[in-house]
Amino acid sequence: MLSKGKLYVVGVGPGNHDHMTYRAKHVIEESEIIVGYDTYVSLVEDLIDGKEVYRYAMTQEVDRANQAIEFAEKGKIVSLVSSGDPGIYGMIGLIYEILAEKGWNKQNGIYVECVPGVSSLNSCGALVGSPLMTDFAVVSMSDLLVPWEMIVKRVEAAAIGDYVTVIYNPASKKRIHQLKDTRDILLKYRKPNTPVAIIKGAYRDSQEIVLTNLEDMLNYSDIIGMITTIIIGNSSTYNYNNMMINPRGYKSKYQLVKEEEKIKK
Repeated sequence: MLSKGKLYVVGVGPGNHDHMTYRAKHVIEESEIIVGYDTYVSLVEDLIDGKEVYRYAMTQEVDRANQAIEFAEKGKIVSLVSSGDPGIYGMIGLIYEILAEKGWNKQNGIYVECVPGVSSLNSCGALVGSPLMTDFAVVSMSDLLVPWEMIVKRVEAAAIGDYVTVIYNPASKKRIHQLKDTRDILLKYRKPNTPVAIIKGAYRDSQEIVLTNLEDMLNYSDIIGMITTIIIGNSSTYNYNNMMINPRGYKSKYQLVKEEEKIKK
């Protein structure tokens, strides 16, 4: 009789081990088999020595999800690794979709655990100040699986609602117009000088950060790609010392600084 297998869907965060959770490291160490997109597997190279490793190219999500499940069904302990958080544009959704179609039972089927990680919105937000202090929306510009018409509706809703807007997958070699269209929609509802942060490769060796505004954000196309996240402020967001600050609302209820402690200009 086969032992009950385990499938961990692991978020390794932005890539730097300092920002990986203890649980993520623990389950990777426990696992016999590692499956993942090649770039993500490389982020944990030093933790997987001696294990069976299966690397996949981009866009092979269904293949790697099925393989990870099949290994677990054979009694193996498997980690399917993702960058960021597997529950935010990640692999855990696909895993559960496949398991649902197979009639998987949580009580007596393979053990499945989503191990959360630090997503781009967290890591990028931390690098540029405090841009996510009030309600925010997250929108992916990738229209590979979602029709562009639906993405436009979501961008428009975020703009109308005055949400701080986080943009994932802003551009690729084949996707050029999407970010421009998004900016044009937002400019209908927000001022041209609305603060914008562009973060490429957060906490990786390739990290680049630009603080700009909504009107000028397209001028930095050289750093806007698939590992770039863009944070667009709302009507309350402002820049201070090259940081984005989104007020939580305390100033309307409390005196934040005593008069005698204010810096005299």
